[in-house]
Amino acid sequence: MNGDENVLDWLQGWYAAQCDEDWEHEWGVKIETLDNPGWAVRIDLEETDLEEHAFPRLDIERGKDDWLMAWTSDMAFRAACGPGNLTEVLGLFRRWAMENAPL
Repeated sequence: MNGDENVLDWLQGWYAAQCDEDWEHEWGVKIETLDNPGWAVRIDLEETDLEEHAFPRLDIERGKDDWLMAWTSDMAFRAACGPGNLTEVLGLFRRWAMENAPL
């Protein structure tokens, strides 16, 4: 993978690779806004190569609007972050997914 590849382009490719005419009817990727303000991310891992892997909880607090939390639970990668940290959170998911993908 090219390190300069846009994380959204990568996420689109990861999502498309999961779609098998069944997975996408039950699971998917959700990105929503939070009212504090910020973002909430849920990426379903069930029936993917990542379902058996855990992302150890990560909490980073740099400032009022510069923060993130990421973890796995209920067979999903979950994250919440400040309004400017969405790309960082998606990058965390990308690195973790690539480290845990089968060869």
